[in-house]
Amino acid sequence: MDLKIAVLPGDGIGPEISAVGVDVMSAVCEKFGHNVSYEYAICGADAIDKVGDPFPEATFEVCKRADAVLFSAVGDPRFDNDPTAKVRPEQGLLAMRKQLGLFANIRPVQTFKCLLHKSPLRAELVDGADFICIRELTGGMYFGEKYQDDDKAYDTNMYTRPEVERILKVAFEYAMKRRKHLTVVDKANVLASSRLWRQIAQEMAPQYPEVKTDYMYVDNAAMRMIQEPKFFDVMVTENTFGDILTDEGSCISGSMGLLPSASTGTSTPVFEPIHGSWPQAKGLNIANPLAQILSVAMLFEHFDLKEEGNLIRKAVDASLDANVRTPEIQAEGGPQYGTKEVGAWIVEYIKSAY
Repeated sequence: MDLKIAVLPGDGIGPEISAVGVDVMSAVCEKFGHNVSYEYAICGADAIDKVGDPFPEATFEVCKRADAVLFSAVGDPRFDNDPTAKVRPEQGLLAMRKQLGLFANIRPVQTFKCLLHKSPLRAELVDGADFICIRELTGGMYFGEKYQDDDKAYDTNMYTRPEVERILKVAFEYAMKRRKHLTVVDKANVLASSRLWRQIAQEMAPQYPEVKTDYMYVDNAAMRMIQEPKFFDVMVTENTFGDILTDEGSCISGSMGLLPSASTGTSTPVFEPIHGSWPQAKGLNIANPLAQILSVAMLFEHFDLKEEGNLIRKAVDASLDANVRTPEIQAEGGPQYGTKEVGAWIVEYIKSAY
């Protein structure tokens, strides 16, 4: 198979973990006889500094030409600490999602046996937790009409039937591939937009009679994720709720550096770790590359290259079991490995497999 990959390293630790992700992808492609080519592009604060736009047209063109985008992270404290900034790195991420039509964000949440002690929750609660959060990505308050002056501000949380139907279709289909349990998360007791979500979900549920569909208010869902994370199989929700719940879900595994994601829709899909740019760690070779590496696994699986994705997952599991880990997940007294060293170990595992 021929693969054209757009690589957007972004800001902070992005270039470091991006390099590892590319190395892993190249090793897998070599192993399985695929041809892969890479085209690099700028985004985020890096792009603002260079061209004044966090997602310039040239980057959009690179993404459109590709079969998939391997994205890392955007963000810089220069902008976080300046509420008057008119252009921000995160605007590039929103622009990429909108312009590529990436309406579905897929975030798996799972635990690793050897890292249960790193979770802030008791091991018996999280052992075996394995669910997917599906977040609508191009609607709601993040993209609705906005206004702000010194005395008043508002963000409009608007959804249309087609927007809701297409994300619910993705969620039902994921549930069919898994344990056939879908939880629709909303705030239908208060919000009109949520009532539309629930109405459409109830209309669509009979089309998937094998799927057990239940409904949960977002505050209850946030509580249930902590009290009983193993309850969930597939969870679907709107943009703002999904942003919050998916970050909460990342705590279950014990580190944001462990979880990948995919964003899919009408154009080129994007695969990225869920964590941010962690600018304080830039250049220190301490960032955990596993979420980026697992994003590469999701990329292969998106193209139905399951054996390739499975080999990456086996390599990640083997690295954890061998205590080849970056500092934030290393066992007490364990050996010291950096971003590059973990990546090199996994690449070598892939090359020597079978």
